[in-house]
Amino acid sequence: MIIVVDIADLAVSQDPAATLVTYSLGSCIGVAIWDPAVHVGGMLHYMLPDSQLSPDKARTSPAMFADTGIPKLFRAAYEFGALKSRLVVKIAGGSQLLDDHGTFNIGKRNYLALRKIFWKNGVMIKAENVGGNISRTLRLEIGSGLVSFRSRNEEVVL
Repeated sequence: MIIVVDIADLAVSQDPAATLVTYSLGSCIGVAIWDPAVHVGGMLHYMLPDSQLSPDKARTSPAMFADTGIPKLFRAAYEFGALKSRLVVKIAGGSQLLDDHGTFNIGKRNYLALRKIFWKNGVMIKAENVGGNISRTLRLEIGSGLVSFRSRNEEVVL
């Protein structure tokens, strides 16, 4: 069963037959977390680093921002029995698309926001594929914890 995680959204599952997938990770970041002991996995697709850009939007769509979406993803996984100490964290995205001169650097800012949040909370990233100028699709198989990303004609297991 495929569960699509839309842009500015998140999902958590403990169904071993489920695969979480998110598409169109350009400057956005996809965060996949998985607890191997309880086979709980979750995925977030956030667009922007800081909810202070639009506090009203953050209240209605917290998954849009790193600083509100990441805590919400982890809390949702904890409700299914996941523990932070066991979580395997993998990320993809943070590209620089449609910004050839680096005017906005949204991808880099998204990545730096995530690293800061993880550092403050003692969360380690097991694998990542970030940056560049490509769009990615991120997948997480709940039963096995296998995380892969696809870009153009390439699929890589993280």
